[in-house]
Amino acid sequence: MFKQFIGVVFSAVLIHNFVLYYCLGICPYAGVSRDSRNSLSMGIAVTFVMSISSLLTYLLYRFLLIPLHIEYLRTIAFILIIATFVQFTEMFIHKTNKTLYQNLGIYLPLITTNCAVLAVAVLNINSFFLKGEAVRYGLLLSFVQGVSAGIGFTLAIFLLATIRERLRLSEIPCSLKGAPITFIVASLLSLTFLGFTGMKVG
Repeated sequence: MFKQFIGVVFSAVLIHNFVLYYCLGICPYAGVSRDSRNSLSMGIAVTFVMSISSLLTYLLYRFLLIPLHIEYLRTIAFILIIATFVQFTEMFIHKTNKTLYQNLGIYLPLITTNCAVLAVAVLNINSFFLKGEAVRYGLLLSFVQGVSAGIGFTLAIFLLATIRERLRLSEIPCSLKGAPITFIVASLLSLTFLGFTGMKVG
């Protein structure tokens, strides 16, 4: 069992990073990565939503959708759960840190439509259910995968933010300033993480 957990963690954080491998969640990844502090806060918020949503979507699918034979409604149900937690997260940040709330701006409520969050929930269902039967440790592994995917997202966005901060002090051709250099750096980061693809864990 321990090897399974280690395999899930390494896969979600390094080998199959949802941003750098699957290219999901690009909108907040590119939009909030201007500042390392804000990017770290955004990563923590996404990790919170991913982890709790992984638990609830698994339970919802197993104990409600499957017994009622309405598995085809999983996408709508998952989005509702994710949207609810994003609202709670947004209210919490607004109450505790208004400066961060203003800096994150539109990208905070956009967690609701962040395809990486939904992808984790769907991947959990696809990975830990076989012909409607739950695989052993499915709930726990779903939570671990949600947390690990969030950590992977945080790592990716924080690395990009630190590089973009350094780029402000560099001489960049006018044609590459802004979005072009950001996506060039993001693609190089993605290529770097592809080096973990050959790892065998577990």
